[in-house]
Amino acid sequence: MIRSLYWSRQGELRENLGPTAFQAALSDPNALLWVDLSQEPTQVSQRILRDQFEFHPLAVEDALEERHVPRVDDWGAHLYVVLHDVRFDAAADEPLAALELDVFVGSNFVLTHHVHPIPALARVWSGCVQKGCIGPRTAPGQRAARAQPHRGPGYLLYRIADEIVSDIVPVIEEIDERIDTIEDQIFADPTRSTLHDTFTLRRALLRLRRILGPERDVFRSLAAANYAAVPDEDRVFYRDIHDHLVRLYELSEGLRDLAGGALDTYLSVVNNRMNEVMKVLTVITTLFMPLSFLAGFFGMNFFQPAVPLHAWTSRPAFALMLAAIVLCPVAMAIWMHDRGWL
Repeated sequence: MIRSLYWSRQGELRENLGPTAFQAALSDPNALLWVDLSQEPTQVSQRILRDQFEFHPLAVEDALEERHVPRVDDWGAHLYVVLHDVRFDAAADEPLAALELDVFVGSNFVLTHHVHPIPALARVWSGCVQKGCIGPRTAPGQRAARAQPHRGPGYLLYRIADEIVSDIVPVIEEIDERIDTIEDQIFADPTRSTLHDTFTLRRALLRLRRILGPERDVFRSLAAANYAAVPDEDRVFYRDIHDHLVRLYELSEGLRDLAGGALDTYLSVVNNRMNEVMKVLTVITTLFMPLSFLAGFFGMNFFQPAVPLHAWTSRPAFALMLAAIVLCPVAMAIWMHDRGWL
């Protein structure tokens, strides 16, 4: 789907310009054009990026691929920024999904390209249509309309990035709740499913770390570097996003430590339960060792038949043997209890 928003230099908003009108819209340096390419075929997107906006072929190739970490490339007249929106689904095999968003930012345009629907982008789009929160930058000597803030493409990029970063917060909160649930399961009834969930969360947090780290560097670069497409007055917005990402990165690192601690706790609990089982089995074996000795001794056939040993088979001998069989385990249990083994 190809959709567009166009703000004229007077702040008038027009929706869904056709691709044939992009060149005319770009010819006005005091206007602002936002084009969004969502789930478009590669050939259509490539034609618009290469022919209508005249981006570098390498930038076009990068935008059409879905294998990039967050980064920013300066192509002089425009910036190419890669951002990732994240989604968390605990029931999925890979609970953390990263949705790539490619953004081209020029002096009077913003172009976004994505394969999957991105809710953060949809919210910004809806806000621009309903509230008119974005507009072209006021040209020198031009009087701004009262109802139009006249922010420009740099501020529009900030709004998109701010919504994307805001979506990371509930993901981290949900992962935190999942870790608490896993910790409760570990102490209540640890199973193989608990171990699987723990490893899945650790893998999700590792992937989140690989997203937050580069994305943090992107906005540190946007806030500090002197890019032609980013006016000086817009850098303060990128510093704000950078601060948010630094805090989120630290939170994700803390959650990784919690997940690692949950794994260590699981192993400790399982080992303790195994030790209890082995303790019980050892006690049972130890209690029956004297019985095995007595039964083995009196069951051996080393006495000659000619020797008169009738006393061994008398009733008193049977009673004595039976009493020994009963009392030996009891005596050993009392002895082990006194030593603190039970």
